[in-house]
Amino acid sequence: MLRLFHWLAALLLLLSSSLAAAPKPNILLIVSDDQGYNDLGSLGNGIITPALDRLAAEGTRLTNFYVSWPACTPSRASLLTGRYPQRNGIYDMIRNEAPDYGKLYTPEEYDVTFERVGGMDLREVILPTALKPAGYKSGIYGKWDLGTLKRFLPTSRGFDDFYGFVNTGIDYFTHRRYGVPSMYRNLEPTVEDEGTYCTYLFEREALRFIDQHAGESPFFLYVPFNAPHNSSALEPEIRSTVQAPQKYKDLYPAVDPETQINKKYRYGAPATVTTRAARQRDYRAAVTCMDDAIGKMLDRLEEKQQLDNTIVIFFSDNGGGGGADNAPLRGHKGQTWEGGIRVPCIVRWPDGGVKPMQVNDAFLTSLELLPSLAAAAGIAPPKDVVLDGFDWWPTLRGEQPSPRKEMFWKRRDLIGARVGKWKWVDMAGKAGGLYDLEADPEERNNLAQSHPEVLKHVQARYANWIAEMEAAEPRGPFRDF
Repeated sequence: MLRLFHWLAALLLLLSSSLAAAPKPNILLIVSDDQGYNDLGSLGNGIITPALDRLAAEGTRLTNFYVSWPACTPSRASLLTGRYPQRNGIYDMIRNEAPDYGKLYTPEEYDVTFERVGGMDLREVILPTALKPAGYKSGIYGKWDLGTLKRFLPTSRGFDDFYGFVNTGIDYFTHRRYGVPSMYRNLEPTVEDEGTYCTYLFEREALRFIDQHAGESPFFLYVPFNAPHNSSALEPEIRSTVQAPQKYKDLYPAVDPETQINKKYRYGAPATVTTRAARQRDYRAAVTCMDDAIGKMLDRLEEKQQLDNTIVIFFSDNGGGGGADNAPLRGHKGQTWEGGIRVPCIVRWPDGGVKPMQVNDAFLTSLELLPSLAAAAGIAPPKDVVLDGFDWWPTLRGEQPSPRKEMFWKRRDLIGARVGKWKWVDMAGKAGGLYDLEADPEERNNLAQSHPEVLKHVQARYANWIAEMEAAEPRGPFRDF
């Protein structure tokens, strides 16, 4: 018996040593901007996305995946913190409205606007900081959108390297937001690459980061593209579409005419704007260019023999707008209909037991990212922080159903609440109702009159959530405390 005991102890020591020596997974998190729910080539709508189709074939595509807000800034804050926008303090956009109506700020004016001085509360713990104790090197290349002052920038918040733009949208070639230079390298503004299409730049920096770190240390590479978001330019013809390189436009059928005169242009006098057909072509071209960059990242990881030990996650920051296709969902970006908050998502991690060629219908959200990636890295989530998500790996491996039963959204006076299969929508009193998402994901059949007790229950759960958010430890920049 003593000999058996020593043999078992030695075996346990060997197993624990092997587990300790197992390499920690790399993480590649790719987030597109305003991409539609149906905008994957594998879904058959005509868009060209071979890299994303590869990801879907080699991983698991999630069909019931939600983000926490139907537009950019709050959604991005939540995916990095694992917390509702109302809890982390970023529950609206950090942006200026005046340029939408043709206002060109002087540098002095811009420096004191909210878009320049607003930012995520410094007490919030984001993914790179959470992963740092496990030895991760972190880089971000693309759209930040969580503050432009030095104390708010990525390398002040846990990232080791940053190249990208700091606000919510830019011109793809000049890298200016309504005329204001917006590209940064780490803590300093830069115009070194002005004139180069920005997707190419984010691809370049991501490949450089992979070359530097793959096989040397575990890494967290965050690539938040601005594609296929409309250009943020003052010129109506540019801002009414998505900029894309000509070679990607040429992959799609020709459009004629490209432009038209809009006598009721929303931002002022009649203007020359891009036609709807051209806008859809440009949108698709921008997605295909982004997809090409994603394919090169996958190829580089494969060359480095790191692909299967890299968690690759792709999703859109919110529902599609402009030239996007959100079918079969109702609504679009900015709304609390499914089309504004349910987004395409793909996860690839064969070394972690995520099976290829799977479609997973589990109720999951971007709030799950931080606790799940911390678990994959073998570390505990941040202490003394209330998280609104959970470890999703058992669900993605098919070992257990999703623990998520509820999700809530509030964008000013727009409301969404999902409890189980039921969804209540209130579009500022102008539209909405109660919907059974299992039977009616298109939200066409309002059941509020026939199921008043269900509506009352969902509204009560939403009221409970509101009370919880109001009782949470306050965070800026919007909340009064």
